[in-house]
Amino acid sequence: MASKKVQKIREKRKARVRAKISGTAERPRLTVFRSSKHIYVQAVVDSLGKTVAQASTMNEDIKSKLSGAKKVDAAKEVGRAITKRLKDLGILEAVFDRGCYLYHGRVKALADGAREEGLRF
Repeated sequence: MASKKVQKIREKRKARVRAKISGTAERPRLTVFRSSKHIYVQAVVDSLGKTVAQASTMNEDIKSKLSGAKKVDAAKEVGRAITKRLKDLGILEAVFDRGCYLYHGRVKALADGAREEGLRF
């Protein structure tokens, strides 16, 4: 568990990042959540308040590819998966919301995986 001080710092960072970006139907917001084991990403259209696509290391199609993979490699695969799902919807651009996490490690790998598949931020 994170201490209350760390939790407040994360909340402030998340609010600071979130104040600067929002998702539209043409450019949804890709929001990232990472736990100690898994990473999750969803594409949110803020004007409608709806999630249009999601991917995580918990999805069966992704989980089958990840047996024995490192967390950074798993994050890159999740980035590729969300891009494929967005392309099926005709979305080629998005706004990246790293949330309270630093753009480093698994969060960066997820963004790189999405860029490799052709998603533009």
